[in-house]
Amino acid sequence: MIRSRGLIWLPLLATLAACGASEDETLAPAKSGEALATSDKIVAMSGANIGTPMAERVAVLGLLNKRNGQTRDVELKPGEAIRFDKVVIRLRACEKTAPWETPPDEGAFVQLLVNERPPGTTEAERWRNVFSGWLFKENPAANVVEHPIYDVWIKTCKMRFPGEEAPVEKKSSEEAPAADPAAKAPSSEPQSPPEAAPAAVEEASPDGA
Repeated sequence: MIRSRGLIWLPLLATLAACGASEDETLAPAKSGEALATSDKIVAMSGANIGTPMAERVAVLGLLNKRNGQTRDVELKPGEAIRFDKVVIRLRACEKTAPWETPPDEGAFVQLLVNERPPGTTEAERWRNVFSGWLFKENPAANVVEHPIYDVWIKTCKMRFPGEEAPVEKKSSEEAPAADPAAKAPSSEPQSPPEAAPAAVEEASPDGA
């Protein structure tokens, strides 16, 4: 199940998040609105190497700004980060249950950084890591982003498992043969009506009958 695989990842990624907590300023991309690769090392654990390799998976996340009600979809691969003005989303991993596992679920390990004043202070704004952990699609209450302005949730983790590859389309043997390119296309010019056939001349019989 994804939750059991997610728990395998959690200690490792939590450690990575803690190591970077004092370097939040360097974790924020300079450009806004563009997904950029980070220096995060992607490690495929034994329980997460089934199906699409971790580095090739794509997580679709929802981002909400509670102040203006604006929402947007964000697509990231593990090891990428994207910035929107004063908020940064970093994706560390994404998972989903295999078709033979129940109950179905999808999850992503996300870090959320916000450029703001530390709560209860008058200090200058700085980048703060306000969330770091797994988000689950079917059980969002298991781990929520608690921030007064921003919210993030997972919509899907795009990956495939063995046997899920799209079938190769085969050409049917019953397909109609292609039209002969040498065949004369009908002319678009106006056609004159066909000439009337000459009336048959009735021959007179010798006896006038």
